[in-house]
Amino acid sequence: MEVSERIIIGNKISKITIIANIALSILKILAGVFGKSSALIADGMHSFSDILSTVVVMLGLKLSEKPADESHPYGHERIEPALTKILAVILLVTALMIFYCGLTTIIGGNYQIPGNITIIAALISIFTKEWMYKYTKKGAEQIESSALLADAWHHRSDAFSSVGTLIGVVGAKLGYPILDPIASIVISLFIAKMAFEIYFKALNQLLDRAADSKTIEEIKKIILSVDGVLEIDVLKTRIHSNKIYVDVEISVDKDLSLIEAHNISENVHSQIESKLKRVKHCMVHVNPYLK
Repeated sequence: MEVSERIIIGNKISKITIIANIALSILKILAGVFGKSSALIADGMHSFSDILSTVVVMLGLKLSEKPADESHPYGHERIEPALTKILAVILLVTALMIFYCGLTTIIGGNYQIPGNITIIAALISIFTKEWMYKYTKKGAEQIESSALLADAWHHRSDAFSSVGTLIGVVGAKLGYPILDPIASIVISLFIAKMAFEIYFKALNQLLDRAADSKTIEEIKKIILSVDGVLEIDVLKTRIHSNKIYVDVEISVDKDLSLIEAHNISENVHSQIESKLKRVKHCMVHVNPYLK
């Protein structure tokens, strides 16, 4: 995929979700204030955090596509998982804010019966945020963006939050007002769990973790399918943001000329990089087969 196309797709998705989040945030906060629902107000604040996270995603996509330079010879792809970690922290802070609001309401015993407008706002939020999650997730998978995928899960967490808000509001209207703040606390725990999962996934992209076993098996098959390769001596992979680096040592007939051995290594290199789009670079070392 062309670099420009990746940025265009990511920015288009981000701009649409920003507009939707601004509208949802205003709707939920106003409905929470006039409808007297602390859970809905907290939910509206969660949507505002989505706006910030989406802006970070747009920044990450732009910076990660910068070409390699003297200071960054391996490129700038790791900016994206670095910013993904920031998104995870934003998500965790949001969870803590929602938890705090719910807990203080319960301790203070300042319960209020929410108005009908809060139910309408919660329903609108659930359906809108679930659509935003699916829309963003599809785009993230298309352009292989960890930051955009984290943002998609941020939208899903907001949908969960709105489900909890709806349960709390309905429960409060049925005579159990404590359910409104309890719903906020329960949902905040789900959001916190999601934040930790996103954080550690991004961390793996920064720590040179090996590719998954399926990808490694695909690489082995490609290497062994090349004429002249007698054995794989060493195969190492490392995840570099949304890309993969491959280092491989192969054995070839010890009686081959240097040019013949070099041609085999070049064939292995080109086959891996052409057949596996996630592979950014493949380094091939040739050993004489002595067994």
